[in-house]
Amino acid sequence: MTVLDRQRDEAWVAGPGIGSAFGPGSFGWMADSKNVWLQSEESGYSHLYTIDVTNGKKQFLTSGKYEVQEVSMSRDKQFFYIITNEVHPGEKHFYKLPAKGGKAQQITTMSGANDVTMSPDEKWLAIRYSYSNKPWELYLVENKVGAKPQQITNSTSAEFNSYAWRDPQVITFKARDGAEVYARLYQPKSPTPAGPAVVFVHGAGYLQNAHKWWSSYFREYMFHNLLVDKGYTVLDIDYRGSAGYGRDWRTGIYRFMGGKDLTDQVDGAALLVEKYQVDPKKIGIYGGSYGGFITLMALFTTPDVFAAGASLRPVTDWAHYNHGYTSNILNEPFTDSLAYAKSSPLYYAEGLKGALLICHGMVDTNVHFQDAVRLSQRLIELGKENWELAVYPVENHGFVEPSSWTDEYKRILKLFETNLK
Repeated sequence: MTVLDRQRDEAWVAGPGIGSAFGPGSFGWMADSKNVWLQSEESGYSHLYTIDVTNGKKQFLTSGKYEVQEVSMSRDKQFFYIITNEVHPGEKHFYKLPAKGGKAQQITTMSGANDVTMSPDEKWLAIRYSYSNKPWELYLVENKVGAKPQQITNSTSAEFNSYAWRDPQVITFKARDGAEVYARLYQPKSPTPAGPAVVFVHGAGYLQNAHKWWSSYFREYMFHNLLVDKGYTVLDIDYRGSAGYGRDWRTGIYRFMGGKDLTDQVDGAALLVEKYQVDPKKIGIYGGSYGGFITLMALFTTPDVFAAGASLRPVTDWAHYNHGYTSNILNEPFTDSLAYAKSSPLYYAEGLKGALLICHGMVDTNVHFQDAVRLSQRLIELGKENWELAVYPVENHGFVEPSSWTDEYKRILKLFETNLK
């Protein structure tokens, strides 16, 4: 047996189309049955390359500071069909790339996300498309450059269309270490000088939300529109560890969750004050799951930056979380106990100054309810008074009952209206 390629990372091996603890990567044979194709983050971004199995020669077919996010081959194996974010980190476009390398032809043109399914004869593309303020719709277009897409579905209601949903500006700012951070910015048309602001922290860690398509966080998107209606500026940051920005960004949280992923939020808050005239004493923060964890770390370790925070279904101690997820980032509790202690909010609770709301479902099978219970006991022992816990007896990690969602967002809004206005 001959090893053709060995991928190693000081943190952990992953990235679009690359094998990891969560499943195999994408790969296949070329037409000559002599070369195989696969993806690698060797350059810092997930790119497509081939390896000659007879001599081990490697050839990169794509390169640059962008990700190849999906790959498939044409039936005759003369072309690759790829989806990349080359145009902008927050856009997804479909390309046709010669199998032997060369210039890729961009087929899709609509700004946003283009999820493509090809017809069996490869002459037509069904595009599931959305934009920042336009939910997913289906389009049909010929598989050739310059073809005009035809919209097939129109799924939004008259009530939905009656509101002018905002198109948030995708901005960048410099973090304290010089890294370029992408974020969504929502602003009132006439911002009040020294007005309030909210920083939203998306969940999942390795996920992208500062993009130009309809967010999987659509409830939060709608809530941000409501906040702007009430005079808030909202910043939604793709902090360190987020998807879409290559290897270094993905692994920026290695051995310290609550490190660079948190300072990116703090630097975002500083941006709000310096550039968008926000009152530094009127900044709130909120998020769910990983976002709930970061909210706790923010309130506990940078308590003078955020006046209030809503921590939804948060991890409070990573040693009690899913091993397959945490072992990549923090190693294992018995081999790297310092990384776990450094990364777990439970051990920083004495730092709380601002107002804290914790919301958690009792039947959460992802982040177990015990996380909220243990933190509550710790806050009681510390004599903290400016916090409250809202319990949802019938809810899992992602709520199902509309009444639960409504109750949760009413509480978050009340928290901000009370403490930031």
